[in-house]
Amino acid sequence: MKRRFLVALGGLLAAMQTPSSASAAEATISFAHFWPAVAATHTELFQAWADTVMEESEGRIVVDVYPSGTLARPDAQYEAVVNRIADMTATVLGYTANRFPLSQLIELPGLARDAAHGSCILQSLYDEGLIADEFTDTRPLFLFTHGPGHLHTSETLIRDPADLAGLRIRRPTTVVASLLESLGAQPVGMPAPESYEALQRGVIDGVSLPWEGALVFRLNELATLHTEVGGLYTLAFVVTMNNDVYDELPEDLKEVIDRNSGQTWAANAGAVFDAIDVRGRAAAVEAGHTIHTVENGIDNPAWQPLLQGVTEAYIAELEDRGLPGQAVYDRTVELAASCD
Repeated sequence: MKRRFLVALGGLLAAMQTPSSASAAEATISFAHFWPAVAATHTELFQAWADTVMEESEGRIVVDVYPSGTLARPDAQYEAVVNRIADMTATVLGYTANRFPLSQLIELPGLARDAAHGSCILQSLYDEGLIADEFTDTRPLFLFTHGPGHLHTSETLIRDPADLAGLRIRRPTTVVASLLESLGAQPVGMPAPESYEALQRGVIDGVSLPWEGALVFRLNELATLHTEVGGLYTLAFVVTMNNDVYDELPEDLKEVIDRNSGQTWAANAGAVFDAIDVRGRAAAVEAGHTIHTVENGIDNPAWQPLLQGVTEAYIAELEDRGLPGQAVYDRTVELAASCD
């Protein structure tokens, strides 16, 4: 009895003498996203960012990362930050439909070669002020893209657009929906985390995702037929913070956040997504899946006219809304040629 009392007393004294990192922190930031906690996206990118900020602030900033949509649904992450349900998030811009039309130009065919390339383009567009007005209600830290999007199906192998006729394909954004419609598919909107159950239940026939998404969200377990159309599309993402959360930080802690923003972390994000793409494709190969690679990608004669029409229609829609769609698209093309 006496020994138990001494052990308990010792633990109490130790707890009193060693404050937790949270209690010692001047700011505790909740960082929400929808990727699984076991995914490399979480561990190698978002948790890595959180750890870097905590280290560089010497523990004065604590970042609590909430994966798997625990603070908000995947399609409500951005609004959660606007309303301070979460202090910051990593999310798909197109999950908040029609809010980032100029930023989503990067999703059009033939612009991003891979995630590192697309991330450089998108972050540059923001840094140059061409899309910055779309983000006045939060403070973007860095923008990035995933790698090339592909088609993954459970029963029908897609060799040319005719094979997509009538197939229900999960689409992530309205831009990709237009692309799929032009190819004859029936787009079904849903966030990536919902795709597994939808495919398992037969609600959809396949998904549009990069190899990263097929691996991270376990679609490789159900969709064993894969079609690579080089340059088909990519998606725009942002890591962004509530304006008030940033403004309330002391100046020296704002500098820590600022140092961990911009092109450096956009490049880090691109590198992580590209590496997971490699793993995702390798897993499909190892499992004996069928992979069809369309010759010349989007420049293939069967695909090119349909996809070119999507680009022209989207730019025209932006112009009709009074937005500088053509000018931003032209600069996006220039950046695609200059980004490494």
